[in-house]
Amino acid sequence: MERNIFFSELQILKDIAVTLNECTELDTMLNTVLKKLLHVTSLETGWIFLFDDQGAYRLVAAESLPPALKNAEHDPMNQGDCWCVNRFTNGELLKASNIMSCKRLEKAKLNNWGETNGLTYHATVPLSAGDEQFGLLNVAVTNKERFEREELALLESVAYQIGTALKRINLSKREHEMKIVEERNRLARDLHDSVNQLLYSVNVMSGAGKKMAKDKSIQNIFTDIQKISQHAQAEMKALIWQLRPEGLENGLVSALKTYGEMLGLRVDVTVVGVSSLPITMEEVLWRIGQEAFQNTLKYSGVNTVFLHITYTEEKIIMHIADYGVGFHYTSSEELPTIGLKSIVERVKALEGKLAIESSLGKGTSITVELPYKGV
Repeated sequence: MERNIFFSELQILKDIAVTLNECTELDTMLNTVLKKLLHVTSLETGWIFLFDDQGAYRLVAAESLPPALKNAEHDPMNQGDCWCVNRFTNGELLKASNIMSCKRLEKAKLNNWGETNGLTYHATVPLSAGDEQFGLLNVAVTNKERFEREELALLESVAYQIGTALKRINLSKREHEMKIVEERNRLARDLHDSVNQLLYSVNVMSGAGKKMAKDKSIQNIFTDIQKISQHAQAEMKALIWQLRPEGLENGLVSALKTYGEMLGLRVDVTVVGVSSLPITMEEVLWRIGQEAFQNTLKYSGVNTVFLHITYTEEKIIMHIADYGVGFHYTSSEELPTIGLKSIVERVKALEGKLAIESSLGKGTSITVELPYKGV
């Protein structure tokens, strides 16, 4: 092995391990570990791609890229395909490999996008842990055409460390999300068992007091108390639904239909396909549906809402519509309510698509499309 490139395998692996253990935020971790890898070796440049469940990639870390690969106008590192990306998405890239022809570099040279600083080849290594694959680590050295077997083996060891750290972060994130859901459920249960029951008792006792009272003014006081407690009960019920959508354990469609009927709406449901959704995605769709139903109740002037959900192998589409009064809206205008703006933020967080359509006298519709792999 060339000692001028890899001076100490054990020291490199130790330094990488320390760096990975110190970071908890994904993008920061990958940028830090890539910089560390280049620092403790004689490698000159590197970049990391991460892939989502649909095979789309994004550049999450890059260090010392030549000007040709940083061309802002053509953005060669975030657009198009290449040998390593294609092999990875096809499930054919299982170990460290020499890339004898880099499509991104070749395209940059051909179109004169800037200096390549003598880079012509690179090594690529899949980032994995067990059966899970997360992305690619690519590294290069000026005028170096081939990485030796020992060098590729070391890169595989580093890539496995990174893959294990990625799995740890993903598991921690899912655990955190589950804890949030559990805490919401606990709070909802406590509110139902304590405050809601107290309000019910106030309602019953005020009703009894009204019947027993002889004086009209006292009866009126008990009537007011009963009305206030009933209103507080309704508000508490809505709050409990916000925290823990009753019926969500029976599925998204059941929860939305039940919630709409609780609001006094008639929910016309159509479902195409069958699938099981991730917890976070199901909750986001629930919140979006909840907001859409409330808008129908408040602004549409009608009491029927249409819910259409389509499951496919790659995405879920939720369409909610009413044929009420509508409002004047074009995609270039700012959304009129905070609720609609929150829907945009929720969809964006899951890298989905959102279409809102409305016009006066013709009603309003919301279509949400979220990518996922059905179970």
